[in-house]
Amino acid sequence: MTLDITERKHTEAGLRKLSVAVEQSPVLVMITDAQARIEYVNPHFSAVIGYGREEVIGKNPRFLQSGQTHPETYRQLWDTLTAGQIWAGELQNRRKDGCLYWEETRISPITDETGQITHYVGIKFDITDQKGRQEHLAYLAHYDVLTNLPNRLLLADRLHQHMAQSLRHRQRLAVAFLDLDGFKSINDTYGHDTGDAVLVTIGRKLRLVTRDADTIARLGGDEFALVLPELSSTEECVPLLQRVLNAMSSSIYIGGQEFAVTASLGVTFYPQAEDVDGDQLLRQADQAMYQAKLAGKNRYHLFDAEQDRSLRGHHESIENVQQALAHGELELHYQPKVTLRTGQVISVEALIRWRHPQRGLLNPGAFLPAIEGHPLAVQVGNWVICQALADAAVWQASGLTLPISVNVFAYQLLAPDFVEHLDQFLTDHPSVSPEQLELEILESAVRRDLAQVSGVMEKCRALGIRFALDDFGTGYSSLNYLKHLLAETLKIDQSFVHDMLEDHDDLAIVEGILGLAKAFRRQVVAEGVDATP
Repeated sequence: MTLDITERKHTEAGLRKLSVAVEQSPVLVMITDAQARIEYVNPHFSAVIGYGREEVIGKNPRFLQSGQTHPETYRQLWDTLTAGQIWAGELQNRRKDGCLYWEETRISPITDETGQITHYVGIKFDITDQKGRQEHLAYLAHYDVLTNLPNRLLLADRLHQHMAQSLRHRQRLAVAFLDLDGFKSINDTYGHDTGDAVLVTIGRKLRLVTRDADTIARLGGDEFALVLPELSSTEECVPLLQRVLNAMSSSIYIGGQEFAVTASLGVTFYPQAEDVDGDQLLRQADQAMYQAKLAGKNRYHLFDAEQDRSLRGHHESIENVQQALAHGELELHYQPKVTLRTGQVISVEALIRWRHPQRGLLNPGAFLPAIEGHPLAVQVGNWVICQALADAAVWQASGLTLPISVNVFAYQLLAPDFVEHLDQFLTDHPSVSPEQLELEILESAVRRDLAQVSGVMEKCRALGIRFALDDFGTGYSSLNYLKHLLAETLKIDQSFVHDMLEDHDDLAIVEGILGLAKAFRRQVVAEGVDATP
């Protein structure tokens, strides 16, 4: 009997051709069983991914996952495959050497004659280079090539997002238009290569003086834009604007050559009384920038007239305090601290006053709030400490030794060189023991950075200086501060002391603070107790 095996021979020949084609295919081929265990990968898979066939057989393909592909993608993939349909998409996986790669994948379920899925066949293309080119093109579309700052397109997108965020969180947003003063002469005199180097340096400076949440963009030429979100008030951006101006006016060195440029800033705010879009905000800031140019350059100008008056008044107040410090118009008055048991004066508190040429003697509430958070606060605060130590030295020379308490600004306390300056002040007044100096810090100021404040206090205590926590009980986390801040003295805020004999709640608060002080071994000072004649 003779069997006709011609058809079988043809089938076997076809299978051999298919096997050779898959083995030699320039695409990545993977076959798994119905449980997604790998049964086959072709040589090109091993060449690209780095794993030999024997290393992957029996494994689930998830071992290639990089964690960069969204989990929702994998959920959709398996929903599609288990429904018997073909899934196609892009995945970012990891090679054997740890490098990430992109693959364009098409996975087909294979079924038997009963319709049951028996295998999955994946055809994959390495598109890493293509993705890299796409990302580079996207970068070129959104970033300035010279400075690596966002360009107009990305600026518009971020501005739109921040405007929506400002409305959602009821915050203010500032948009600033910056134009360099004197840049054209640098380009004309030294050439465009030098000019480009200056622009790169300007971009770097802007990054250093702005916050992480801020957006800095180069609009073209020597024009930049800044988006300053998350402002609780318009005044909050004043120190930031001043930092930008200071950074722009500092010297730039290119190839050993010094260049001096300044900047004119126009600023507008959002939201406004009328609806405006991002383009309108930029136009407003641009107009305000030209006003800054006309006013003399190296300054900022606000688009909104009412806000302009407010910020100008604030800036004028700062300048007035600066002049008062320079002209010797600030002075210290001393308030005694008396023990109730004996009536003896045990120490004094230094209180700053301004002997104004026209307005007379001003209390600190009339001028200190204007400089809070401004570098001038450090200068004034340092002057207070130096003057208090000098006065203590004079008293000591005449036979009177009294501890002195000095109030310090939060901005001053957190300055990087605060402890260094304090050590120098003590060195300059060797007759005054460090133990005679007590620094008073507001409980509310501690909220800015409890860990940093605590670290500064530790360094000061190492010098021998003591601390008092002022207005204790008015903050949000008094117990937490009491635990972490090693202040020897607690000052009960006068708002509790004044009415404690008539107000049972205030009396309870005072008694509670006294109990805490005793438990934590702290001294207590009551504020606002006036002597009666």
